[in-house]
Amino acid sequence: MTETAEPSGEATAAPGGIPPKSHRKLLAAGLIGSSIEWYDFFLYGTAAALVFPHVFFPSSSPLTATLLSFSTFWAGFIARPLGGILAGHFGDRYGRKPMVVVCLLGMGLATLLIGCLPSAEQIGVAAPTLLVVLRFVQGLACGGQWGGIVLLLTESTSPKRRGFAGTFGQMGVPFGVILGNVAFLAATAAMSESAFLSWGWRIPFLFSALLFPVVLYIQTKVEDTPEFRALQAEVSEKKPQKVARAPLSEAVRKDWRKILLACGTLAATNCLFYISIAGVLSYATEELHMSHESLLAVSLLTSLVGAGVILWSGALSDRVGRRPMVLIGSAMLILWAFPYFWLVDTRSLWLFFVALAVGSVFQSMTYGPAAAYIGELFAPNIRFSGASLAYQLAAITVSGATPLVMTALIAETGSTTLVSAFVALMGLITFCCAWALRETNPPEVRADPDAVPGELLHA
Repeated sequence: MTETAEPSGEATAAPGGIPPKSHRKLLAAGLIGSSIEWYDFFLYGTAAALVFPHVFFPSSSPLTATLLSFSTFWAGFIARPLGGILAGHFGDRYGRKPMVVVCLLGMGLATLLIGCLPSAEQIGVAAPTLLVVLRFVQGLACGGQWGGIVLLLTESTSPKRRGFAGTFGQMGVPFGVILGNVAFLAATAAMSESAFLSWGWRIPFLFSALLFPVVLYIQTKVEDTPEFRALQAEVSEKKPQKVARAPLSEAVRKDWRKILLACGTLAATNCLFYISIAGVLSYATEELHMSHESLLAVSLLTSLVGAGVILWSGALSDRVGRRPMVLIGSAMLILWAFPYFWLVDTRSLWLFFVALAVGSVFQSMTYGPAAAYIGELFAPNIRFSGASLAYQLAAITVSGATPLVMTALIAETGSTTLVSAFVALMGLITFCCAWALRETNPPEVRADPDAVPGELLHA
């Protein structure tokens, strides 16, 4: 891949990559785009708790309004696998870049329109109906963007730096959480509660317009990845390897085991992440009577910790392999599952921070290399479909269900012991799945300057 605007005298690209200056700009665009995309997706969850019951379900009781509001939140998770399937199909056939542009544009428009929606008092039942439709569009876009962004980043760099490059898509998750929380904290602090519920809540949604310059940059300055363009060249030259006609069905038929195991490698990180940003905050506020503002500050700090560890672990996976990082991180999560809630239950804000920060370190160790690792498990002509399906299966089976599982277990037992056991189980699933998968960046590949991670799996 090259940027069309770069001068011809730019430094030569590493084998399999693009010129260093061009790739640094692409990394920045990927990080900004991914962060705003996840900001948009997570922003809805905060609004569903604080605002939407009042704006879109004003005639219902407070409990019913909250339940209805969170039911619209689920529309995004339901749509994510479908978005991954659609983007994977077209991304494997027509390129990574077009799908990134479409998904970023779709997310930005849907979020912007949510900020412009009339209330239920103005247009009646049409308001929550349109809200669900736009949330579904958010889910479609979110489901497709992960595979597109991480492949655009990892397939455009030197094969020896794919772990590092992929983290610029992965770090969008903690940065998205930070941006969403900061936006709502700033909005609530700047105005009265009545003004916030009347119009102020719309401001964070309107900020999603900042995504459009990133879309324009990728559309006008970035070409598709060298690896995908090589596939297209092989098609035109009628070579055996070619763009798959039905990449999803081919991925499922040939690599269904890898898809399920790759999905399992995300169980631990998805479980603890959604406990930390949603489940445990609700538990600490409602059951432990801790300050919501203080807990939110802790969540912001631990998200920064997570972003740093994601970058470190992804870069380290280029030197020691992807699999060791996942195995170590998941093993430590198993050990930390019970101390995590022991510290939370002390009601001490500092110990609460320790619980979440240490958990974030171990969780991020497994998430950092995931962009490179999951992509490398699949051949280039079905990579988008296989990687997206694995990632989004984990989202719908673990991510969306975890806060509900946690709430139900605590309600049934009055204790966090079974929640700790659930976290440990997710860690065990990740450990076993990573153990069953082959390393995509083994020593013989790392030692060979011309070898490409994952190529031994597809030889």
